[in-house]
Amino acid sequence: MTPTSRSGAGRRGLATLVCGALAAGGLAAAGVTALEPGAASASSHREAPLISGTPQYDNTDVYAFVSPDKPDTTTIVANWIPFEEPAGGPNFFPFAEDAQYDIHVDNNGDAQGELLYRFTFDTHTKNKKTFLYNTGPVESLDDPDLNITQTYDIELLKLKDQHLVSKTKIANDVPVAPSNVGKASMPDYAKLREEAVHELHGGTTAFAGQADDPFFLDLRVFDLLYGGNLSEVGNDTLKGYNVNSIALQVPNHMLAESADQPIVGIWSTTQRKNAKGYFEQVSRLGSPLVNEVVNPIKDKDRFNASSPWDDAKFLKNVTNPELPKLIEAIYKIPAPDEPRNDLVDVFLKGVKGLNQPPHVTPSEMLRLNTSIKPTDKPKRLGVLDGDNAGFPNGRRLTDDVIDASLQVVEGELLGAKNDLGDAVDKNDKEFEKSFPYVALPTEGSRGPLAKGTDGETDVRSQLGDALQPAGASGGTDDMALIAGSAGAGALGILLIGGALLWWRRMRDRAY
Repeated sequence: MTPTSRSGAGRRGLATLVCGALAAGGLAAAGVTALEPGAASASSHREAPLISGTPQYDNTDVYAFVSPDKPDTTTIVANWIPFEEPAGGPNFFPFAEDAQYDIHVDNNGDAQGELLYRFTFDTHTKNKKTFLYNTGPVESLDDPDLNITQTYDIELLKLKDQHLVSKTKIANDVPVAPSNVGKASMPDYAKLREEAVHELHGGTTAFAGQADDPFFLDLRVFDLLYGGNLSEVGNDTLKGYNVNSIALQVPNHMLAESADQPIVGIWSTTQRKNAKGYFEQVSRLGSPLVNEVVNPIKDKDRFNASSPWDDAKFLKNVTNPELPKLIEAIYKIPAPDEPRNDLVDVFLKGVKGLNQPPHVTPSEMLRLNTSIKPTDKPKRLGVLDGDNAGFPNGRRLTDDVIDASLQVVEGELLGAKNDLGDAVDKNDKEFEKSFPYVALPTEGSRGPLAKGTDGETDVRSQLGDALQPAGASGGTDDMALIAGSAGAGALGILLIGGALLWWRRMRDRAY
């Protein structure tokens, strides 16, 4: 691929817009890799039958980029739990305790991971006799009013041909940033996020917690390929939803094989403990949207259980992708001639001279050249617009992978120049300037304070006091009784108060 300098800002009328709309659901899928079961990783929001019913284990996206403010490090962000409705209490969105959340690094191009960072989580409850996630305003991660908390451990596994060489625990009992309940419960969520950023030995930094979903695209494509109605194209379907993020910032020399071979491949998986007590892989993803659109229903679950080193035998679906044929049949935009070796070179091997490792084994994962320095002004189309620090050289949070991948799958590298896209060019929230870079999550309670409250001394603080465990004031039995009845008692107080207010209004009307 020879990088070209184009703004990518234009559109080509209705046909272009339709094609871009299709991209929202499938462009990267066919362009990045259209593989059979057991093939590749996929950006996935509820993309397969089994995983759609178990969101705690469902990968959504993986990002990998040289850190813009620390270019001697690489940042990896892996997200789980799609479509988190911010107001989804009272349980909100914890990580699963029976899962291994894994980040894999292939540093020699053999399609097998040499490094594996494994995150496992534990849940802690201060008071099990209340339904509340927090019992008062939360000002820190160790605040006694944060009733439900999580911590995580990280293990670093070093592998050779999938055989364990060593295993080291590099983090223990690190606090997780909680779900953002609302302004009353968490008046300074940015402070909680900051406290959840944890420095590890050797210059590595870790984070786990809730974040705004950074993927931006228009998913209305699933409504019969936009149903011929283009008036709604350009809507960011994921606006307002959160995800659970795991992020690592690792010195480049710890990831790369050597200074002479700085290219790494990155993907994430989820392993869940089965009924026999063994862990088995249930989700996998590297590049965006592969399993969501490319694989037929019968293959999707097997796809999620697959590994990169098995990808080569599914090469036919890369060279003969389905999406361009659908676009041609419906919107009369000619599909490029097959076989599509251009897609194999870019998306299964990496771009030669940029992020293709020597002696590469074709396989689907994000490939990042850690020696390419970040730019002060990233271009959303990445390599297609001459910005070699962007997609498909890894994936930055700001990269418009929908537009870039659609343009490639529709023949950009074969001379069919185009500016196709889905008309969603950036995330609805600004990303942070430092690790973990993802935007703060949308809060669950987004309305104004109730009438009669001042934000300080009101029913919230009273509930917090009532729900505290046994302490210095009052007898243990009395406090236990209060705590034990607090869930029902607090709700009862509110209900009784509402009933009294209703009665008074009815009385006033009567007179």
